[in-house]
Amino acid sequence: MSSTRLARLFSPKSVAVVGGRVAESVVEEMLKIGFDGEIWPVNPKRSDMHGIPCLASLDDLPSAPDAAYLGIHNDASIEAVASLSAMGAGGVICHASGFAELGEAGKEKSEALIKAAGDMPVVGPNCWGLLNLMDRAAMWPDFHGAVAVQSGVAIVNQSGNMALNYTMQKRGLDIAMIVTLGNQVMVDANDCIEAFLADDRIHAIGLHVEGLNNIARFSRLAIRAREIGKPIVAFKTGASEKGAYATVSHTATLSGADALYDALFTRYGIARVHSIPVFLETLKLLSISGSPRGNKIATLSCSGGETSLVADSVANRNLQLPDLTPEHAERVRATVNEFVDVRNPLDYHTFIWAQRKAMAATFGAMMSGDFDLTALILDYPRTDRSRYAEYDIAIDAWIDAAKLHDKRTAIIATLPECMPEDVALKLAKNNIIPFLGVEEALDAFDAAHVDAPETQLPLDAASPWPEDPQTLDEVASKALLAKVGLSIPASAVVDAKDAAAAAEKIGFPVALKVTGIAHKSDSGGVRLNLHHASAVANAADALSAISDKVLVERMAENGVCEMIVGIHRDPQFGLALVIGAGGVLTELIADSVSLLLPTSKQEIDHALNNLKINQLLTQFRGKSGDRDAVIRTIEQVALFAETHRDTLLEIDINPLIVGTKGNGVTIADALIRKS
Repeated sequence: MSSTRLARLFSPKSVAVVGGRVAESVVEEMLKIGFDGEIWPVNPKRSDMHGIPCLASLDDLPSAPDAAYLGIHNDASIEAVASLSAMGAGGVICHASGFAELGEAGKEKSEALIKAAGDMPVVGPNCWGLLNLMDRAAMWPDFHGAVAVQSGVAIVNQSGNMALNYTMQKRGLDIAMIVTLGNQVMVDANDCIEAFLADDRIHAIGLHVEGLNNIARFSRLAIRAREIGKPIVAFKTGASEKGAYATVSHTATLSGADALYDALFTRYGIARVHSIPVFLETLKLLSISGSPRGNKIATLSCSGGETSLVADSVANRNLQLPDLTPEHAERVRATVNEFVDVRNPLDYHTFIWAQRKAMAATFGAMMSGDFDLTALILDYPRTDRSRYAEYDIAIDAWIDAAKLHDKRTAIIATLPECMPEDVALKLAKNNIIPFLGVEEALDAFDAAHVDAPETQLPLDAASPWPEDPQTLDEVASKALLAKVGLSIPASAVVDAKDAAAAAEKIGFPVALKVTGIAHKSDSGGVRLNLHHASAVANAADALSAISDKVLVERMAENGVCEMIVGIHRDPQFGLALVIGAGGVLTELIADSVSLLLPTSKQEIDHALNNLKINQLLTQFRGKSGDRDAVIRTIEQVALFAETHRDTLLEIDINPLIVGTKGNGVTIADALIRKS
């Protein structure tokens, strides 16, 4: 579904509206918003809708409409779609329910709808419609709070009611278009994103969905969005489904569908948020000022309590409140009196309050620093119960200062109630971000500053699920990994009675393990740090109750830390890589990150930087791990997975023993499942 294929439907010059009560509501909204194209109501039982004469049937249309809104039941909708497709209509919005949302009961109707549509795009079924506020096309069966705009953000949403709520916002956010997807039988989120990318009037894209249909296509669209500087904000909701196979490894446990969406959004510089207010605030930020390059913030307030609030809130996020340089501090100090302690956050007191020129001087001096955002904390009183002219002076002073400095600036109200909508709109028109809520503002800025790798590889389509996958034991798994150059310790599989002799040949210390069990530690099937033959013999005797055969393996010495490196297959994403803290506490510590394949050295390095265990790889208590060897190993595992992408189900290397710098790494345990 190309963007040009949706152009007629999304920006119509003529709209046919079919049905009764629902259709009448659509006509009303089209007239209310000021649509200046043709509206053709179709209903054989009515003479008109809001003064526009009704046509008896689709056959009476004067020409093929650019868009048609069907407010009729499902069977009639299928017939109408067939007629509209045959006459060359631009597309259809299908409001009716009773399709795929019913499961198997509605599957046949969905298939019939697709067949009837042919090449004509259909939004829905079971959807609310769309609002194009730039072209004043409100193909929408209900009231809404949106107004016509020249440009702004576009939002694609699965829920009609949530989309309706977005139109009621009073945050100074210009919403240019909202599309509700419903069942996504033909038009999905990717189709909408492609259309939004092609429209220069749209500055940022909001994505509120439970999932994406085609991850590989989305990756290409995300790369394109980054190339043209059109940021995407993702608010993904909904519980992920259970995996399509039984989990036997730590890797599969750590890397669920939600972790893979995190990996997807991080790779492509997409801001992911977790609440509706932050979704809207982030869209507003990105629409007004684009994506921030860094995370350094400066704030001003005439209240010590507000400066403390900001300082505490920043400390809990991936944001910085840098100290002022001596030169910058002097510029600020020159605009205030001797009672002001010049620092960041700045409490500038009330000595200059309501003095526009003096306030602008202080505001401008603070803006002149090297920050990614300079924000004023300002709360309006209730305009129906208080005087507020002095607050208007503060707003104007901030606007005066911002005009003299090419910097990203904002005004933050600590409570949403404390910024009137007209003030928010005034600020937005002056390229100043009007933030509603300190926590929401900081969350939005944190989300918008996505530290994505420069190298952005597109994703391949997921391969078919391997048939009859087999679980290789530790010995076979390690042997396969050794063939591609990965480091495994010297070892031998022997009868329990021969374990001591094998240990003598391999060299002490050794580990003793039972064979044929995935989680050997959980069943007491592992003995570590055996330093002499008698200890090995005793351990082997104890383990013989579990298994006749034992693996005798040289222990990795002087390890700095233990890591997990794994691959697992997701039905939607394909192969994914997991790296993190390893060993027996892998899931308890929960220090891991997922990456999608193919990946790059830069992305692996970036992911390691975001792990707590990275401190052990760099410098901790006088030791540093062999980080370069870790990266090489992860690259080799990723390459192995790509080479076997059609047959591999999962790899679980845990633990990977990391030696001191220059001493490499050792795969202490491994499991592979493949066909």
